[in-house]
Amino acid sequence: MKTNKLVISLMTILLMMSFTLWQQDKKPWNIPDKYKKMTNTYTDDMDDLIDYGSDLYAKHCASCHGDDGIGDGPKADELKSYPGDFTTDEFKKNSDGAIYYMSIVGRDEMPNFEKKIPDEEGRWAVIEYVKTL
Repeated sequence: MKTNKLVISLMTILLMMSFTLWQQDKKPWNIPDKYKKMTNTYTDDMDDLIDYGSDLYAKHCASCHGDDGIGDGPKADELKSYPGDFTTDEFKKNSDGAIYYMSIVGRDEMPNFEKKIPDEEGRWAVIEYVKTL
């Protein structure tokens, strides 16, 4: 019985340490002014754009960010830092251009997607989809 309590205590401590280290990697993004002011110009048929963004998200983003955008994708555990949660109020406060920069330009473990998603409409489709999560 004492062995079980010891194992549970050690696992709890390790989980708490992992979470703390994960949160320490959460450094603020330095968004260039050019991106802060960007807005989506592909607003004619938003439903189609969001559907397109959903497909691109599933292909390029869900492996780290998860199907629901909470940072629990199958590759998330391989990352040194937490991939983020798109459903939080903190994330939703970002401007469209800031989300564009973070999602398309990237930094550190967040890869650049300018070549993988070469068309601007596709890029904005991902941004609009992420905002629905």
